[in-house]
Amino acid sequence: MRIAVVGGGAWGTALAQIAAKGGRETLLWARESEAVETINARHENSLFLPGVALDPSIRATTELGDIANCDAWLVVTPAQHMRSVLEQATKCDKPMVLCAKGIEERSGELLHQVAAETCTGARIAVLSGPTFAHEVASGLPTAVTLAAEDLSLAEQLRDRLAQPTFRIYLSDDVAGAEIGGAVKNVLAIACGVVEGRGLGQNARAALIARGFAEMTRFGLACGARAETLTGLSGLGDLVLTCSSTSSRNYSLGKGIGEGRPAPELMADRRTVAEGAFTAPVLARLARERNIDMPIVEAVARLLEGASVDSVLEALLSRPPRSESA
Repeated sequence: MRIAVVGGGAWGTALAQIAAKGGRETLLWARESEAVETINARHENSLFLPGVALDPSIRATTELGDIANCDAWLVVTPAQHMRSVLEQATKCDKPMVLCAKGIEERSGELLHQVAAETCTGARIAVLSGPTFAHEVASGLPTAVTLAAEDLSLAEQLRDRLAQPTFRIYLSDDVAGAEIGGAVKNVLAIACGVVEGRGLGQNARAALIARGFAEMTRFGLACGARAETLTGLSGLGDLVLTCSSTSSRNYSLGKGIGEGRPAPELMADRRTVAEGAFTAPVLARLARERNIDMPIVEAVARLLEGASVDSVLEALLSRPPRSESA
């Protein structure tokens, strides 16, 4: 089986490493010629994953048409660019694993819905869970969720990607797996603000717990299952992303908490903090569906330029309520 990885950032490169170590012929597509050149010449993605030796069997290309004859695609492009990349791709009616996390800003759709509209006939799965790319690429133990409505597809893909250090658990709750991954990015920004503002560990723990309540409310309202949200792609990913500066979203929030404007922080980055794009659309969807998500709303306000002090005051002055409400 020839596997294509669509997207040459850190996570795409790590997944190419996983696929290649399983003995699969692996082709990685990237926009950035520098990344392609160093992968092919030095077996290292010096642009996005420096210092990690890649399997020599990984080949990289800047030509999207080169992936047309691969048997399965791992789609790792940023959420807001996935539709345009798939629209340019040919022969995309094949097994496709969506590995980005987010909600499309313009449509409010989950990524599996975007892919189904763009690549009619493609069999779609979603890979999500607590993963830092450099750890995965270095072979450190990791566990993820692979969700597909067609469990036979998920089983086939699991058998082709799983490694002893890359453990894959199956689910048929595609929406749940995607919602967990999208919402946790927004909550990670909030936890970064807590760190940057010096608000303490008590506040961060409370925010994770109350943020998980928001994730659960939104997920259940959108048809996700509670057990998915308490699993690897929900609570597991939330804990990881809200606890480390290795998280791009957490680092963005930390900078905001330290007083730097969000646009300035995002302009300084080569990589994408997906939560910055997810927060406004998630807040909008929550309002439209009458789902209470005050932390998500607070992050959206911060990204619009509201001061940390004003947003914090609004959150802390909310009237008391039952924890289960």
